[in-house]
Amino acid sequence: MSLINPNGYYGEFGGAFVPELLYNIVEELQNSYLKIIHSQEFESEYNNLLRDYVGRPTPLYLARNLSKKYGTQIYLKREDLNHTGAHKINNTVGQILIAKKLGKSRIIAETGAGQHGVATATVCALMGLQCIVYMGEVDIERQAPNVARMKMLGAEVRPASSGSKTLKDATNEAIRDWINNPYDTHYIIGSVVGPHPYPDMVSRLQAIISEEMRKQLLEKTGSELPTAVVACVGGGSNAAGAFYHFLEEPEVQLIAVEAAGLGINSGQTAATTAVGKAGILHGNKSLLMQTSDGQVVEPYSISAGLDYPGIGPMHAHLFTSGRGKYISATDQEALTAAIELARLEGIIPALETAHAFAALNQLHFKEDDVVVVNLSGRGDKDLSTYIQNLSL
Repeated sequence: MSLINPNGYYGEFGGAFVPELLYNIVEELQNSYLKIIHSQEFESEYNNLLRDYVGRPTPLYLARNLSKKYGTQIYLKREDLNHTGAHKINNTVGQILIAKKLGKSRIIAETGAGQHGVATATVCALMGLQCIVYMGEVDIERQAPNVARMKMLGAEVRPASSGSKTLKDATNEAIRDWINNPYDTHYIIGSVVGPHPYPDMVSRLQAIISEEMRKQLLEKTGSELPTAVVACVGGGSNAAGAFYHFLEEPEVQLIAVEAAGLGINSGQTAATTAVGKAGILHGNKSLLMQTSDGQVVEPYSISAGLDYPGIGPMHAHLFTSGRGKYISATDQEALTAAIELARLEGIIPALETAHAFAALNQLHFKEDDVVVVNLSGRGDKDLSTYIQNLSL
């Protein structure tokens, strides 16, 4: 279902490129994650927490006003209604259970928009484990509400002050920490990036999104299969979860929306599939924004969660194979889409999610088509950016 082979590759992308000090730790995770995930004990505890703590299943909502405007049937998968306000909690609940099974007592994470950091801090508080979250200095400033939430939950937030001081740099710092503390520490990676098995493990934990979609669509439309599923993509965890149970359904269009920033050709963008090429970053081979001599290009997006110079290897494979359609939306298009959703449906989306809605202007569907947009997060954390850019 997940397209991954036993060596951790999606086609030519994936693998595990890690420092020697991490070989044994990564190998331990590779050898154990599927056994743990498929165990009755894990499944019972995970599903109980998703139901009683996270609040799943999340609703599938027919957005009638949005549907009327775009002349098609648009459903919203309401991941914004999860505990902590985004899809990220699906993954952190699963990974904290895996970490406990492996005997880890210390948790580290990276975060851009802060939602993964909040979700990690949340489950660490729940399980009584030490939590350290790395976050770029720029993101700490623009995502202050989430920083406060992490600290209130008991996490230590460590700033990354190198490079662009955003998600890539926070990831670099987290990996350095992991190298220095390999045996008692589990690194909860927040997206479908990193060395194998992380892309597959995170995809499987987020697959609850598309698992629920199929059941809900059958109930609401009479068919489990929509015409299209639309999701925003930085590293790509919410999209991986939304696409997962449709990967082998060729009639379902998989549409991923990256952050074009100030424009694909502006030099201020995070649209990896448009400008990237194959390379290795953060432990896996994928598509990366890089110079001709292989130096990583600093990404840019108004949304901290999409401000990453690469894309998960599953998405790189879906793009290069043609199974997925990868498009992009600019900062301004995302801001406009956020206002539109707020005023048509009474829902304020996260800036990341707003990029997915911006794609509706680029896509063409028939009146009886069924389009599901993964509403991956709520916009509370982005209000200061909205205020600054929308003259509210």
